Amino acid sequence: MNSVRAMILAAGAGTRLRPITLETPKPMVPVVNRPVLHHVLDNLARHDIRDVVMNLHAQPEQIKSYCGDGSRWSLQIRYSYEPKLMGTAGAVKKAEKMLKGGPILIMSGDGLSDVDLTALIKFHREKKSVATMVTKALDVRFEYGVTLSNASGRITGFREKPSWGDVFSNKVNTGIYLIEPEVLHLVPKGRSFDFGHELWPKLLKLKKPIFAWEWKGYWCDVGNLAEYRKAQLDCLNGNVRIHMPGRELRPGVWVEEGSRVHPSTTLTAPCLVGRDVIVDEGCQIGPNTVVGDGAKISPNAVLKNCILFNGVFVSRNVHLSNCIIGAKGSVNENITVYEAAVLNIRQ
Repeated sequence: MNSVRAMILAAGAGTRLRPITLETPKPMVPVVNRPVLHHVLDNLARHDIRDVVMNLHAQPEQIKSYCGDGSRWSLQIRYSYEPKLMGTAGAVKKAEKMLKGGPILIMSGDGLSDVDLTALIKFHREKKSVATMVTKALDVRFEYGVTLSNASGRITGFREKPSWGDVFSNKVNTGIYLIEPEVLHLVPKGRSFDFGHELWPKLLKLKKPIFAWEWKGYWCDVGNLAEYRKAQLDCLNGNVRIHMPGRELRPGVWVEEGSRVHPSTTLTAPCLVGRDVIVDEGCQIGPNTVVGDGAKISPNAVLKNCILFNGVFVSRNVHLSNCIIGAKGSVNENITVYEAAVLNIRQ
């Protein structure tokens, strides 16, 4: 068993993903019919990191109900509830007693990636780093903190969410860190404290051996609706290493168990039809469409570039394009909707 323990930050409110996070906590927002948090846990298990602590705040019971004790991933999951948000570093400090015994991996419960955690741990140990930040080279530089490092990877500077005049690097902070327990001695107890704005600058000022490890694979913040759509497409198109649910009927077309798709329906790749879905005659599903579990798609409906959460009902002759329909939503017959994010519209 890996001596590294993981802290998953799952307490955020997800305000930039509203309205879909009004009833669903951000880590539970589905990406190819599994919560984004599910994919994070899959990756931890893949790299033999078994001991996990998760902080909770917004709608905590949804997360606890889904993840349980972690046994479905062969993990041990424990929870740290925050009545008041403690910040990214403050959250780890609050859970410090549960994380004793080795290096601590910090990950966001709402970030989609296939980061090679085994390679990260190896780099951290070889550099004798007290804190290692996973960075990612991106063309868009201003939504995230940027990091400057030397040839060995040692961090020499960074700036949180810089303006045009501040830009000196395209390597952004992914929010994935590996730290030694001693780092938490620098985090004050009982108050909000942030990695990006407070702890990393403090480590740099103290000239601690801190390093950046660049990940050249997939990473997406899933922080707003545009990134959420992008994450779905990247999964459907095989750009990220995740487990795709269901059976692949032909390249790019997946159908999960218990679903009934009428023979006259056209499934256009890439698309995914979830569990126990009924798709009636004459429908067109796809491209770039995910249909959630338990949905009912009535005759002659057309769904293109859509994300349907679980339990959605689509009436006959409905045409949806570039839409997100929230859990148990219902769309009336004979309408056409474009470019809409809809939450729980009911008849």
